[in-house]
Amino acid sequence: MIFRYNDKHIYYETAGQGPALLLLHGFLENASMWDSLEKLVHDKFTVIRIDLPGHGRSDVYSEIHSMEFMADVVRELLKSMGVNSISIIGHSMGGYVALAYLEKHPETVRQCILLNSTTYADSADRKINRERALKLIPDNKELFINVSINNLFAEDTREDFSKDIQQLQMEANEIPTSGILAAIRGMKDRKDRSDVLKEFQGSKILICGTKDTVVPFKDSKRAASFTKSKLISMASGHMTLIENSKELTEIVHFIE
Repeated sequence: MIFRYNDKHIYYETAGQGPALLLLHGFLENASMWDSLEKLVHDKFTVIRIDLPGHGRSDVYSEIHSMEFMADVVRELLKSMGVNSISIIGHSMGGYVALAYLEKHPETVRQCILLNSTTYADSADRKINRERALKLIPDNKELFINVSINNLFAEDTREDFSKDIQQLQMEANEIPTSGILAAIRGMKDRKDRSDVLKEFQGSKILICGTKDTVVPFKDSKRAASFTKSKLISMASGHMTLIENSKELTEIVHFIE
């Protein structure tokens, strides 16, 4: 379905019935990454999946898609649907958007689950790497995407997930260059929202991979302790949803 926002289009899907569950994908991904999880929960929840601005079938809006801007898009979509109470699961960048949404509209959130994501802002080194990517991508988009997605998976299991990696790379290569750059600028400039999650009184969970090189396990442990969130760890890289698909049932038990 299409939601018209500021004269452009945001693509989203809904399925199931019950309390609303919002699923926010990560950088270089789209709403389809949630297919396996949606099948497990649509009998208990109204599942809402969105292609964030500049990704999937949603339009690019500007040179920078801040986490706050994407959270505003999410809020307007939910308002148009008459949804005022949600559980959120955000993967990686989707977690950053979820936290920006939580900061603005905590009264509408029952539960916040960060999947391979973090409350912290980019480190100085990470910002430098983002700047390098911004310079590289215009002339080397495919190379950047292929290397980036390959590195999301644990090194010792990449061969096992080669078909998944190829599929993700193919889909990511369809994202407009401008959409990729806008998201990188937004992630680079995002602020630390550890206090936002700490102050949230609803259910909060961090699901992390012990082999994740994008969001290191030690950082997840530290963030969970500071924010008083439940920590669930799995033997995976940054793509726990794919790498630990057999444990999806365990995750489902914690969704409220």
